[in-house]
Amino acid sequence: MSGPAVTLDCRGMACPRPIIELARRIGEIEIGAELELLADDPAAHADLIAWCRMRGHTLVVADPPRFVVRRVGPPTTRAAAAG
Repeated sequence: MSGPAVTLDCRGMACPRPIIELARRIGEIEIGAELELLADDPAAHADLIAWCRMRGHTLVVADPPRFVVRRVGPPTTRAAAAG
């Protein structure tokens, strides 16, 4: 793949907004594709680690303010589908 399929610029947004935006948009990309999230909230790094672990996606790059998440598969539960 040449780069992220989607880039979300969430700089200036406070927690939990960057994670909410990520959850809303991850389903728009194909399985195996990557989404780039730009977030400067100090909680973004820890939140992304936890969110990826809970949702089964892969955090590929964690270099604040730039994060890249690889979509691993479809949501496995109704709660996951809601984001």
